[in-house]
Amino acid sequence: QLVTSNKRRSAIIMIGFVIFVLAVSWVMVRALDLSLSLVGVAFIFSGLMSFASYWWSDKIILAISSARPAKREEFFDFYTTVENLAMSQRMPMPKLYVMDDRAMNAFATGRNPENAVICATTGLLQRLNRSEIEGVMAHELAHIGNYDILLMSVVSILVGLVALLSDWFLRMTFLGGRRRKSNDRGGDQIQLIFMALGLVLALLSPLVAQLIKLALSRKREHLADSTGVAYSRNPMGLANALEKISQDHEPLRAANKATAHLYIANPLKNHRDAIGMFSKLFRTHPPIDERIKNLRALAQGQQS
Repeated sequence: QLVTSNKRRSAIIMIGFVIFVLAVSWVMVRALDLSLSLVGVAFIFSGLMSFASYWWSDKIILAISSARPAKREEFFDFYTTVENLAMSQRMPMPKLYVMDDRAMNAFATGRNPENAVICATTGLLQRLNRSEIEGVMAHELAHIGNYDILLMSVVSILVGLVALLSDWFLRMTFLGGRRRKSNDRGGDQIQLIFMALGLVLALLSPLVAQLIKLALSRKREHLADSTGVAYSRNPMGLANALEKISQDHEPLRAANKATAHLYIANPLKNHRDAIGMFSKLFRTHPPIDERIKNLRALAQGQQS
């Protein structure tokens, strides 16, 4: 039931995002009296950039992270828990990598289950027991099984489209745009309204699009938690792992803002930079306390 609820919320956010992008595109095209070809060009440009990062996502992130292949004999619990989980879910065995870093974290990437990668830090593998490692790996396999990399790549295309349209709109408005040839005073007033609305959207829509992307990223983390529990049937394994991860205040050296959303927990350790009621809006991950609470509720539900 929790998996279904999380999927439904993600779908609602995604549908709302598409409607928002279509509305922004229509207003900007209408304001400048242009054809929809501008939107098409922007979509293709942002799509090509995002497709390249999606297709080579595993190679790019592994290179950035200075990760190395994980050998079965060196990281036995890591290797065998993923192997067992993949077999139980009839999923292809992902490639396993490790980062030599004391910070506790892990991520999954790859364009599909057949080309998936799971990477963990040595700090995480050394400080978690087998049950906790299994919980983390089930979470990462859930990201793979839920095609979260594909979904977030589509979202990145939409965010890029909004950013390009906003930039082009502001540039064309500054240069004068296309002059509307009309003597209709009412039509001119409507055009001015669209121009004013277009300017507001050009300034605010990139921020709104980014906030929607972050909201979807947080929902996918909740979904991966609940799906991972369905894989491992041990919610306390992941709950205990997240509790230990929350107590680790060392930032991951290889992480940056572009890759932070991939990890099981915020690797930058900078969530306190945002202040007050707006702090949650700019997080790539839901609060760990909230995730642990949900997992413990699942554990109590299994016992009752």
